[in-house]
Amino acid sequence: MTIVSTSTSAFFERARNEMTALRSRAETLQGEIGSGSRLSRSSDDPVAASRLRTLMRSDSLSKIDTSNANRATADLNLADSALSDFADAIARARELATQAANGTLTNAQRASIGTELAGIRDSMVGLANSRDSSGHALFGGESAGQAYTLDAAGNARYAGTASASDLPLGDGQSVTRSLTGPEFLNFGSTDLLASMKTLADALQGGSSDPQGAARSALDSLSAGLDAVTTGQTVVGARLAWIDLTTERRTNLGELRAGEESDVGGTDLASTVAKLQEMMTVLEASQASFGKLAGLSLFDRIT
Repeated sequence: MTIVSTSTSAFFERARNEMTALRSRAETLQGEIGSGSRLSRSSDDPVAASRLRTLMRSDSLSKIDTSNANRATADLNLADSALSDFADAIARARELATQAANGTLTNAQRASIGTELAGIRDSMVGLANSRDSSGHALFGGESAGQAYTLDAAGNARYAGTASASDLPLGDGQSVTRSLTGPEFLNFGSTDLLASMKTLADALQGGSSDPQGAARSALDSLSAGLDAVTTGQTVVGARLAWIDLTTERRTNLGELRAGEESDVGGTDLASTVAKLQEMMTVLEASQASFGKLAGLSLFDRIT
């Protein structure tokens, strides 16, 4: 009886272990199909798991680079729009200065032009204090407050930092997110905002020769328009650079996604076929076990 009992127990134990292993494998395959990943833990394939971690870190860094690129693009587009408004304002100021330089105008007419020029200059100060996508000074470098302040005499003074911040775009590349006011409002020894105020004041009675003041201002206004146009070119080049790095980052992201799929992804067709095969074997094992478990020595004797 001991031999029979031991053999029967071993048979049941072996059958139970085999079917448990089959069910476990089937569940694993079902999990791979559901998750799309063939790795549920690092021990499944340590080398592949290590590579996947590296790829995921690269994905995380890429998201940060994308966020930086989006911020830089937003700020540079705001700067480009403001520079276009600056260009329009300077072009109008130059037209008015040309009119004021005409010897046929009266001082009263020049004073009226001076009033309009003062309004244009005020609007330019407002543009110089535009805000970026984070609500900080667009043309103030790293300053959170105003880029320009007005002193008691109404003179515009730059209150920002020397340069705007650089934002990383990945792979050691970066882009400066904006311009500072002095980069396009100061050229040579000329301060455009100061020149605009001087001209407006001169035409409104602050000079004994308003016609000469208007004539003298034409060169600085032309140079100011050139400086703003150059600023627009710089901004456009930075936007193009962001587009280039974004395209490269997108391509690298697609390559990483492909490698992630190859390294840790599930081959759906193959895995489904394996699962079907595993279920067939499991069903056959269960059926065989049921038949064998129901056999009795007495059945053979009778």
